[in-house]
Amino acid sequence: MSAWGATPASGGTAFRLWAPDADRVTLEIDGAAPKPLDGQTDGWFTATADVGAGVRYRFRIGEDLVVPDPASRQQSGGVHGWSVTVDPDAYRWRSTDWRGRRWEELVIMEVHAGTMGGFAGITARLPEIAALGVTAVELMPVAAFGGTRNWGYDGVLPYAVAESYGTPDDLRAMVDAAHALGVAVLLDVVYNHFGPDGNYLGAYAGSFFHKDVDTPWGGAVAVDVEPVARYFIDNALMWLTDYRIDGLRFDAVHAIDNDRFLDAMAAEIRATVTDRPIHLVLENERNDADRLRPGGYDAQWNDDFHNVLHVLLTGETSAYYADFADRPAERLARCLGEGFIYQGEGSANHDGRTRGTPSAHLSPTAFVSFLQNHDQIGNRALGERLTLLTYHARLRAATALLLLCPQIPLLFMGDETGSETPFLFFTDFHDELADAVRDGRRREFAKFAAFADESARAAIPDPNASATFEASVAAPGPDADAWRDLYRTLIAVRQRAIIPRLSGTRAIGAEAIGPAAVVARWTLGDGAVLTIALNLGEDPVAFPEASGEMLFAQGDPGQHASVAVWLAA
Repeated sequence: MSAWGATPASGGTAFRLWAPDADRVTLEIDGAAPKPLDGQTDGWFTATADVGAGVRYRFRIGEDLVVPDPASRQQSGGVHGWSVTVDPDAYRWRSTDWRGRRWEELVIMEVHAGTMGGFAGITARLPEIAALGVTAVELMPVAAFGGTRNWGYDGVLPYAVAESYGTPDDLRAMVDAAHALGVAVLLDVVYNHFGPDGNYLGAYAGSFFHKDVDTPWGGAVAVDVEPVARYFIDNALMWLTDYRIDGLRFDAVHAIDNDRFLDAMAAEIRATVTDRPIHLVLENERNDADRLRPGGYDAQWNDDFHNVLHVLLTGETSAYYADFADRPAERLARCLGEGFIYQGEGSANHDGRTRGTPSAHLSPTAFVSFLQNHDQIGNRALGERLTLLTYHARLRAATALLLLCPQIPLLFMGDETGSETPFLFFTDFHDELADAVRDGRRREFAKFAAFADESARAAIPDPNASATFEASVAAPGPDADAWRDLYRTLIAVRQRAIIPRLSGTRAIGAEAIGPAAVVARWTLGDGAVLTIALNLGEDPVAFPEASGEMLFAQGDPGQHASVAVWLAA
């Protein structure tokens, strides 16, 4: 049972709120008399009421401040409205024999519930996703946020699912349907900040935040304070137990800046959920290999893989791509052979500060690789996908590298159909906040040459306009069937020839063989040697002579946009 929120208890429902700055707290239940909560010396307020599931409630702090439960499991009327009591055990699961998937088996597709029609929309799409060979879907955050549309990274009620996506049981039904198809479900969670609309915690629990530690979102979340740590760890456990989610991706943990908390959270999750494999993945700008020790986190999203390949595919070298512009083929070789590219070197994009730690000792499966994701598309001013930024032959060759190298591959929804639809940054804020978000985003791009003048910046879509959200619904590209065939073929090769051998894989060498060409080799778990040669440049290069089974090839060996993958047993 979580320390926070409303949970079923003997005699009805137990309500708990940590409000150390409040003198008194009253529980208001829709249609019933207010009930004072009992205060305790440690800042907790508690009460038990004779109510079951489906009852609307909220808390009154002192006389004038009325707030939802910060650990609400469901909302009625948005993040400023009523919270709703929920029975987490009421749903009747059908896939009762689900025992999860091993980490090495995962081919992940990142999806956004809102643009796919909510939880029911994803459920309807699951058969085609499974037929492609995808073995895990990763949901962008689903926690309740202000308005009806949002990327998800502005969540303010981490325990409640966004009303516009569906009910808690709609999410359970989606997970249930995925498991019936053999597809695992991962969820992106945000524990480093709260969104700007609907976060009331600072009004009655000021010590939830370190006001003197500045972050892009205000004071840092105080995970060194026990009730705050409990708030987030219990949230992680809720998704894994109440919803049977198979793993979590923790957003931007470098902004949490507390390794002790991260390690304690991983340890408690591992000790608590033991009935199936649970996958824990970090987004960590620090490239910290220590967090990827056995018993901790399975993997990290490898931005280095994406960034250097983006340079090679598009020729873009501005902003954070500047760190990958020099000798990109050598940098890609290091990524394939050692995991991180930055392992302690100074980074121009970080004001010359060093970034990263040595990672060559880690398994290749400790890294999640991708050519695109929500950040790398949506953080572009116009949200363009790679299908509009590079030659398709190059993109197909890079896709073969993504899906056939031993790192765990992640696709972004629409990749598999060659979508040319943008994925834009969208929100649903109003009044002064809407103006601040729109104007701030346009100012953000003023440093780019293409948006140096005000008229160009005015063309950047307004995040709050409904048309911006609607334009981000992925539509198949003009050659969708060809892209589906490519993905289906490559994933089938991975499942047949690589996944059964992945456990125990180690890199045995990678090198640049041209200004935009690499060759990399790995010894797989059974001793077979996997070799991938790739040329994304205009000039021909000499590929090594192939030996063993040719798993996949595109183009004339060594010529532009060519790739060859072979396995020697």
